[in-house]
Amino acid sequence: MILSYISMNGYGLFVWSSFGITFFTCAILYYRTLRTLRKYEKEFVKEIQELSTEERKIVLANSRIATKVLSSYNKTF
Repeated sequence: MILSYISMNGYGLFVWSSFGITFFTCAILYYRTLRTLRKYEKEFVKEIQELSTEERKIVLANSRIATKVLSSYNKTF
């Protein structure tokens, strides 16, 4: 029963390899996107830290994204 399901009447090799390739490709894209996001978050935090305290308060008050990035960022400023 299980072997017939896995072999899929002789097409199992093609089907399972397609699933594997798709999963592997999605995992690579996820990893690269996550790495790029972390890079941009670090650059954003550097830019925020270069601002004066008055300008920083204005940016944080006007931007929900800025507060989320800074709250999820590991370093505190």
